[in-house]
Amino acid sequence: MGQVATAWHLPDSRSLRICFVTETYPPEINGVALTLARLIGGLSARGHAISLVRPRQPGADVSRVDHNVTLVRGLPLPGYPGLQFGVPAGRLLRRLWSRSRPDAVYVATEGPLGLSAVRTARTLGIAAVSGFHTNYHSYSHYYRLGCLQSMVVRYLRSLHNQTGKTLVPSIDMRKKLHGLGFRNVGLLGRGVDSDQFGPHHRCEEVRLSWGVGRHGCAALYVGRIAPEKNLSLALDAYRAMRRVDESCKFILVGDGPMRASLQRSHPDLIFCGIKTGLELSRHFASADLFLFPSKTETFGNVTLEAMASGLGVLAYDYAAARMHITDGVTGVLAPYGDADAFVAAACRLAGDRSLVGKLGMRAREHALSVSWPRVLDSFVAHLEGVRREAVESQAAATVTPVADEYQEVVASGIERHVPTFESAPEPGV
Repeated sequence: MGQVATAWHLPDSRSLRICFVTETYPPEINGVALTLARLIGGLSARGHAISLVRPRQPGADVSRVDHNVTLVRGLPLPGYPGLQFGVPAGRLLRRLWSRSRPDAVYVATEGPLGLSAVRTARTLGIAAVSGFHTNYHSYSHYYRLGCLQSMVVRYLRSLHNQTGKTLVPSIDMRKKLHGLGFRNVGLLGRGVDSDQFGPHHRCEEVRLSWGVGRHGCAALYVGRIAPEKNLSLALDAYRAMRRVDESCKFILVGDGPMRASLQRSHPDLIFCGIKTGLELSRHFASADLFLFPSKTETFGNVTLEAMASGLGVLAYDYAAARMHITDGVTGVLAPYGDADAFVAAACRLAGDRSLVGKLGMRAREHALSVSWPRVLDSFVAHLEGVRREAVESQAAATVTPVADEYQEVVASGIERHVPTFESAPEPGV
């Protein structure tokens, strides 16, 4: 069985003042935003003082004022309609953190806003922890930008190595980053809400809307409909499954740049768009199988959500799947990158409904043991450890010069087209 990060309670139970800096947050729907919302909600409930710095997003609710939220200016994020990335805000952050100094800063995203937060925290001697949530360097392959991959890796390594610790969600990612020269990489697993996601949300009306009867086979994908998700493999698996069981339907929940073209090319696929709340829970639980062909995940929260929903999960042997799935017991793992093995496994599942039921039942049992409180314990422990180190080293009273490698990255053009103006504070939301 895979395990999430070790759970333990700090002997010092005092509350911490924690500032989160991120370029994505609800109401945006993506794994990073939802994970941060879960962390912030859980930490606030435990009595920690939480503040948030993020870009203003189009259509965001500004009807109420939250003095713990600081909005900065943003620019459109290419490839992600409706999202913004934050411009550098060093001067604003210096004023903010000098007036109300946090015990620790958590930088969740690596854009210009995140970079300025890391550098400002270093200048002020504030403990900074970063999160590695997205494989941006791997995405370049899927967008025909492979020539930029080494530059992106250098930039990410330089940014993260300026923090006291970089938190990753899987053992695989920790090993990978160590191999790329990232220092002080810590493990922070993920949890799943087994009340929100569970077989009790199964809905025959949803299945009928898909054209799947009580005994039919519904294969589900949930996530961004984009090149980096390797959906062509899921389609190959689905076509092969249809040759085994003609009742199979393939349902896709989510949105993204490939949706329109896939709908034109594959009119038999069922596109449900973005679902949240109870609707998302029902879509998960109303399926039978979960196909997750992605090769670029740092974790893949949907894997745990599918397991909690009682589905038979098929995924590559890495990230969340490797941590939480025992092959043939709580799901099925295909060797990483072996497309033929993935398709063959999908066909076996399509032909053995009894096995699918057993896998789903055991997956649910495992998901019940994967709780968010354990993740919160680990997160606080990481922050407290880095904070203590920062306090001890503050006696030096000087900031270590930025590494030569970072100067090289800047010179190579990483920030060349990023506006240099400072963000003025805007009303909270």
